[in-house]
Amino acid sequence: MANINVTIRMEEQLKKQADELFADFGLTLSSAITMFAKQAVREQRIPFEITRKDTTYASNIALNEVSEKLIEQNIEAYKELAK
Repeated sequence: MANINVTIRMEEQLKKQADELFADFGLTLSSAITMFAKQAVREQRIPFEITRKDTTYASNIALNEVSEKLIEQNIEAYKELAK
């Protein structure tokens, strides 16, 4: 798929802060905006929140594990209802 250039305007200080933040995640501003757009289109909403703290990453892993267990339980419940 071909890429195109997209131009956005933002305050200089905001760009500097965003560059610094995304660099902490190993991203460029362009890649972060692309991630945001893909997720927003996929979910049809403003998709996610990213924070700098490493503890957030650990808590997100725990949250994902709990979510997966709940999804599995719901799938089993739906299967029972479908019988």
